[in-house]
Amino acid sequence: MEVRRGANGWYNDTQEDLLALERPVALVYNGISHAVMMASPADLEDFALGFSLSEGILASTDECYDLEIHEAPQGLTVQLTIASQRMAELKQRRRSLTGRTGCGLCGTEALEQAIRPIPHVVAPPVSDAAIQRSLQELATHQPLQAATGASHGAAWCDAQGRIQRLREDVGRHNALDKLIGALAREAAPLGGGFALVTSRASYEMVHKCASAGIGALVAVSAATALAVEQAKASGLLLAGFARPGRHLIYHRPMSAAMAHG
Repeated sequence: MEVRRGANGWYNDTQEDLLALERPVALVYNGISHAVMMASPADLEDFALGFSLSEGILASTDECYDLEIHEAPQGLTVQLTIASQRMAELKQRRRSLTGRTGCGLCGTEALEQAIRPIPHVVAPPVSDAAIQRSLQELATHQPLQAATGASHGAAWCDAQGRIQRLREDVGRHNALDKLIGALAREAAPLGGGFALVTSRASYEMVHKCASAGIGALVAVSAATALAVEQAKASGLLLAGFARPGRHLIYHRPMSAAMAHG
């Protein structure tokens, strides 16, 4: 039911509307449940693999031997079979996450676990023109957002700013994990491109990119102070407030310096 205001007051306009799906997704490693996240029930293979890589559960796709998705009335379960050494390390971490769409550190047991060491990356020379081109293309690659207005997107863009692939989810972290998983499954080269996300650039988003070997992150909203600090520590190029006609570079390493035309 949509309520509108007309010339003679408010009136009801009954019409159909499309709503974004949000379901519990359990990630189970070698038979042990590790995380339950609220997510859009699409591209779950990408999500499970991307989450595993960005959270440091796996170091490479070769360490995931099998991946199966099971659906039940309560939600979905992704069963992953991983290398025994990785499973032993996962048990040692004793980390159990119950995630919500806006939560990145739920279930962390100690303050020392909150900010993990961030890998070093080599930032590509991303031009201002490439960032602006990616923003111009963004809307045409987000069918779920266009239909529902309730999803985030994470896109992989080439050096010219052309969007090569995009994943959507009701959660911003989930969308980025799905993109990371898709790139890993395809063994896509990450040297010259950048990630574009339709959210703020938080610490978690920067860390996920660096963990995946992505050297540049562009966000449509602001970056947090910790995100900028971590970008500098890892060597990642970080941009925010990216809108048509303007964007803000928070950190551009010397390795990424170039003409900004």
